[in-house]
Amino acid sequence: MRLLTKRQLLILKEIVRLYTETGQPVGSKKLLEQLPIHISSATIRNEMVHLEDQGLLEKTHLSSGRIPSLRGYRYYLDHLVEPSSIDANDLAVIETSFDQSYHEIDQIVAQSAKILSSLTNYTAISLGPELKDLKLTGFRLVPLNDDQVMAILVTDNGTVENHIFSIPSGIDGDSLEKIIRIINDQLVGLPLMEVVNKLHHEIPQLLTKYMITPEGFLDIFGGVLKKAAQERYYVGGKMNLINTSTLKDVDQLKALYSLIDQNQDLGQIIGAPADQPIEVRLGDEMTNDLLKNFSVITATYNVSEHGRGMIALLGPTSMPYSRMIGLLDVFRAELAKKITDYYRHHGD
Repeated sequence: MRLLTKRQLLILKEIVRLYTETGQPVGSKKLLEQLPIHISSATIRNEMVHLEDQGLLEKTHLSSGRIPSLRGYRYYLDHLVEPSSIDANDLAVIETSFDQSYHEIDQIVAQSAKILSSLTNYTAISLGPELKDLKLTGFRLVPLNDDQVMAILVTDNGTVENHIFSIPSGIDGDSLEKIIRIINDQLVGLPLMEVVNKLHHEIPQLLTKYMITPEGFLDIFGGVLKKAAQERYYVGGKMNLINTSTLKDVDQLKALYSLIDQNQDLGQIIGAPADQPIEVRLGDEMTNDLLKNFSVITATYNVSEHGRGMIALLGPTSMPYSRMIGLLDVFRAELAKKITDYYRHHGD
C-alpha cells in the first residue's frame, strides 16, 4: 500500500470516527461539514475513491457513502487512533461501583466485568491477577456425618474452595487428624505449584503410615487444589451480544453464548496479559469464525508483585475505539488500585 497523504489520513480518521459514532455510511457532504480543512466536495470524493482503491474503505451498496473496511480499521488503530478523555460521570460511576467491601479477589474481578459492561453496553470479560505465585494458606476437614467430610482449602488471594467426599475405609478420627496436620505442616504457606509437586512426590510416603492407599484422598485434595488454582474468567453483559446485531442467525448466537461460557474459549478470545497496556484485535485476526464481525479490546493491569490481570470488551467491529480505549485505560488503573487496596488491608 502506498503512503497516504495528510489529507487522506485526515479523511480516513474522520470517516472512522463518524461511522463508529453514528453507524451510518459517510458521504462527501457529511465530511465537508466535519473536516477542519477547506476542500471541495469533488476533492473529497476523489480522495475517498483513492482510499477505497487502497482497500481502506468500502461501500455498502452502489449509492451509499463509505464505511471503513477491516483493513481500514487496522490502519486506523495502528496509526491514527487517539484515546478520548474519560467522561467525569463515567469516572464517578467506576469509583462508586467499586466502593464496597470484598472478601475475595474474585469478587472484585467479577464486579469489574459488571461495571464495564454497564458503562459500555458491550460484553465485558475480566481475569484476575496471575496465579503462578498463589499460596496455600489453610486446609481443614469438617466432619459432616460418620462417613463424609468437607475439605476446605484457602489461598492467599482470599479464594475459598470446598469439596465433600467420603472418608476412605479404614481411617479413624485420630488418623484423619494426623493426616490434616501433615498437610498443614508440609504444604501450607507454599506456592500452589510447589504444593502440587509435593503431592506427587513427598506427601504419599508420609501418609502411608495412616492409610494403606493414600491416592484416593490425595486425588480429592488435588481436585480442590486444581479448582483453586485455575484461572477464572468473569463475564458481564452477555445479553449485550444481542444488541450489537452482528449475528442474525439464532444458532450462531447460541454458539457464541456457549463459547463465552467456557474458560478455555475465553482464554483464547482475550489471550494472555500483553506487554502493551491496551490491544485491539479485529474479527479476521481471531481464529473463531463466530467472531468475524466482532472486535476485542484487551487491557492489561498490574498489581505489583501479585502479577497481571486483564479486562476486555467484546463488541462489534464498529465500536467507537477512541472512547473505549480511553475508558479502558482509566478502568484498568482503578481496578488495579482496588485489588492493591485489598491486598494491603488483608495482608500479603
